[in-house]
Amino acid sequence: MHEQPLNDQTRAISWVSYLLHLVVAVSAVVPGAQMGPLLLVVALVIDLVKRGDALDWEASHFSFRIRTVLWAAVLYAVTLPLWLLFVLPGWLAWAAISIWFLYRIVLGMVRLNDERPMGN
Repeated sequence: MHEQPLNDQTRAISWVSYLLHLVVAVSAVVPGAQMGPLLLVVALVIDLVKRGDALDWEASHFSFRIRTVLWAAVLYAVTLPLWLLFVLPGWLAWAAISIWFLYRIVLGMVRLNDERPMGN
């Protein structure tokens, strides 16, 4: 399934990062369960620090999570004016971004479990 031997420590760290992202993603979708900012920063720092220690296919997961967080941040920032001008469109936009974020995290977890690399 993979060309290089697994680095169990890197894989465990990847799972911890995915679980932190999952908590953030679920709390973003469930009203009133905001656990996000601090856990997201912790997970992002883990990904940034440990990405260089990972094998090729494992490194793709670290990069995938970093890209996901950065894109979500940009999308939340771009749609912030909708909250200020119109509550319903802002809520719908943020709900869609949160569901997209949750989808990407679950997809990454499935592919990590199958020892497959991530694309974009």
